[in-house]
Amino acid sequence: MEISRKDYEQPAEMLKALGHPVRLCITKGLISKGRCNVSYMEECLEVSQSAISQHLSKLRNAGIVKGYRTGNEVYYEVISEHAKKIVNSLFEEETI
Repeated sequence: MEISRKDYEQPAEMLKALGHPVRLCITKGLISKGRCNVSYMEECLEVSQSAISQHLSKLRNAGIVKGYRTGNEVYYEVISEHAKKIVNSLFEEETI
């Protein structure tokens, strides 16, 4: 089976989205904690709410996270198994 250049586009977009330290941190935090809202992320990351929202937008567009509305709050979680594998491998504890 031959792989075309198009087969690399979606994985490359995911890697680009994860390539920013704040987006990587958001993704890792959501994997570790599960669903949480922007206010919680703002406290943990010490980044403005608008900046977090912009990063979440890029993660949503890359198919990495999804938002779920509960009343007035939107809670986010990682929905991409590929992203979970990538992030977990980056922060895997080394065994001696």
